[in-house]
Amino acid sequence: MSLRDVPLQTLSGESTTLSELVGDKVVLLVNVASKCGLTPQYSGLVELQKSYGPRGFSVVGVPCNQFMGQEPGSAEEIQQFCSTTYGVDFPLLDKADVNGENQHPLYRTLVETPDADGAAGDVQWNFEKFLIDRDGKVAGRFRPTVGPDASALVASIESLL
Repeated sequence: MSLRDVPLQTLSGESTTLSELVGDKVVLLVNVASKCGLTPQYSGLVELQKSYGPRGFSVVGVPCNQFMGQEPGSAEEIQQFCSTTYGVDFPLLDKADVNGENQHPLYRTLVETPDADGAAGDVQWNFEKFLIDRDGKVAGRFRPTVGPDASALVASIESLL
């Protein structure tokens, strides 16, 4: 099964897949949190969406509360925070575990992808990024401290568009 066909749920509770949610766009899948030191990365993610969305790209956020409880809100609270604080207009999925016993099936595949240093395995923290090409293959993994405006990330996005 392609990553594009893994069953997902939107923040509003609707069943979907990446294919249904964003079509054949290049996707930057990011586990997000509202109360993290990296939360300001939302601004950069919104900018990526604005810059590359018209060319067939979409950010998709996956709220996650596994890292020091930094995403404790309800779906409504998360949506409200993201839209009013950062102007998020990209899709947000339902809160999910990215590591551990209850790891979302999407992340079981994603974490097998090595980062730029060749390390695979568990998601390290909030705002880890996975770039997925139009065919549903993981084209890159960027650790949490790699910001949305990092040259390596931007170059990878541009190479897929």
